[in-house]
Amino acid sequence: MKKSLIALAVLGSMVGAASAQSSVTLFGILDANLSYGKSGGQTLKSMGTDGIASSRLGFRGTEDLGGGLKAGFWLESAVNPDSGTSNASRFWHRRSSLSLMGNFGEVRLGRYLTNNFTAFADFDPFGTNGKGDVNKLHSVLGSGASTNVRADNIVGYFLPAMGGLYGSVEMSAGEGTDGNKSTGVRLGYAAGPLNVTGAVASTKAPVSNFKRNTVAGSYDLGVVKLSAAYTQNKYRALKQTVMNLGATMPMGSGSLRASYTNIDQTGADANQFAVGYVHDLSKRTALYGTYSRISNDGAARFAVAGSPTVAAGKDSSGFEVGVRHSF
Repeated sequence: MKKSLIALAVLGSMVGAASAQSSVTLFGILDANLSYGKSGGQTLKSMGTDGIASSRLGFRGTEDLGGGLKAGFWLESAVNPDSGTSNASRFWHRRSSLSLMGNFGEVRLGRYLTNNFTAFADFDPFGTNGKGDVNKLHSVLGSGASTNVRADNIVGYFLPAMGGLYGSVEMSAGEGTDGNKSTGVRLGYAAGPLNVTGAVASTKAPVSNFKRNTVAGSYDLGVVKLSAAYTQNKYRALKQTVMNLGATMPMGSGSLRASYTNIDQTGADANQFAVGYVHDLSKRTALYGTYSRISNDGAARFAVAGSPTVAAGKDSSGFEVGVRHSF
């Protein structure tokens, strides 16, 4: 009997040690809204998703390997709360990665957001979501590049914490397909109220590479956080510049957000203005409303999310009210 108790005690201590060295977290966000869009005299009323955050379901975890070394994984799927569907082509659409982490930084393998995207997305007051999303104004200029948001087959290295300095280097294997092979470098500095960054990237495309260069920054004054991002997208003789200016102001139990974006593209210029308010009901639940308007010129056909089809040179506008819950 005594030996059995000792064995159970040893087994219990081993289980406790194992659980202390490993962790797995289930997490997610659901964001749904009522949306109204207008363009060219046509209107569209719908139930939309992802107004201030991308709906998702995910699992992530780490294992302590000892000696300061850790292994980690991250699996994340898109969710459409209005219909209960996910991404049509792949389940783990948002992220599927495996990492080794330590004092040297992080080596990450798999699919995830590219650093040429996060370089400007991190400074969008609307988080590249909903009516105010700045990413919908970026173009790959017909190059067929598929690495402008996420990429498959990435080998990435992320710097360790070094007094505010951060950065990453990424290479994605094309595996014989144009538009999939890319390289990207991002470097930044964040300390106190200041955050500045720069990124350069190139994606293999037919005839010539698609290139993206970004500089961005933000400064938190306390009463308002100001942000700006400037990106140049280039393919062959085509060039597009996107300049985004933003502000986020704490107000009551939430925050007021606004942004202005200018798109300069040969024969297809446009401007977007967006304003919205997020009211926090708790740390995990919020109500929100956003209005956005895009003025197109020439051949430009940029559209606010949830807008009817936009004809060349016609404006697009819309608003949404919704709720977001995270877990």
